[in-house]
Amino acid sequence: MNSYGERFRVTTYGESHGPAVGAVIDGCPAGVALDMEAIAAALVRRRQGAPRQEEDRIEWLSGLRDGITLGTPLAFRVGNHDARPDDYAPLEHLFRPGHADYTYYMKYGLRDHRGGGRASARETVARVVAGSVARQLMPEVDIRAEVHLPAAAQADDTVGGTVSCSITGVPAGIGSPLFGKLNAALAAAMMSIPSAIGFEMGAGFAAAAMTGSEYIDRWNPDGTTRTNHCGGVQGGITNGMPIEFRVAFHPVVSLPQPVECLHEDGHLETVTIGGRHDLCAVQRAPVIVESMAALCLINYLL
Repeated sequence: MNSYGERFRVTTYGESHGPAVGAVIDGCPAGVALDMEAIAAALVRRRQGAPRQEEDRIEWLSGLRDGITLGTPLAFRVGNHDARPDDYAPLEHLFRPGHADYTYYMKYGLRDHRGGGRASARETVARVVAGSVARQLMPEVDIRAEVHLPAAAQADDTVGGTVSCSITGVPAGIGSPLFGKLNAALAAAMMSIPSAIGFEMGAGFAAAAMTGSEYIDRWNPDGTTRTNHCGGVQGGITNGMPIEFRVAFHPVVSLPQPVECLHEDGHLETVTIGGRHDLCAVQRAPVIVESMAALCLINYLL
């Protein structure tokens, strides 16, 4: 599954240390003048503080004329110019703990060991570009995410964190009951982000410890509610209140210390993982969360 969405369908391609990453967007309406500066600014947010220094220059291949969408598939590529695949040569036959090395190998019988291949967060460049396009199709919707770090990273270890997101401007009545629930779609979108480990809306898991009288969102005369414990979605359909959710991200699993890796032949081997890795990568996650939220919502709003 390399595609996301139905009405606004995004198919991403590329590996961490391949020649490029990018996507094809099918379903973008014609006649939209894209704000290229806004798209570039989103990519700056995605790479802030990254040890890998990529320019993230977008090359548009189709679907645009003079910056205006044609209604045909939008295709783009972003070159990988600061890749160092040789850093990962010692890992060609080793499965790192906590990574997708082993699971990809079990599924496909082979894998791209260079930086994690498709499992790398480098792939999210395509999501951020596509999400930025989607946001320009619904200017009335405001999506804002921020990061919460429970601890500071130490020199010899890594930490994770949480990203909270609030969406305003979505009217009541968006979404579907049962298997088309907007909250279920948001959960699937967020859990597709690399390192995402948990998702909750509104009061989330805290609601399990509440009584019903504490949890219910009581009405105001104008149809708003005094609280927003449901996170803006009831029965899978928006109620007009802000859509609020949180995404938990586990710590970076490429540790700055020796770790035991599993060799393809079955023995354990202690190595120091090569390459350039963050002690904490969550500070770059808000724009990815916003982008996936936009890609999710545009499929309901188009």
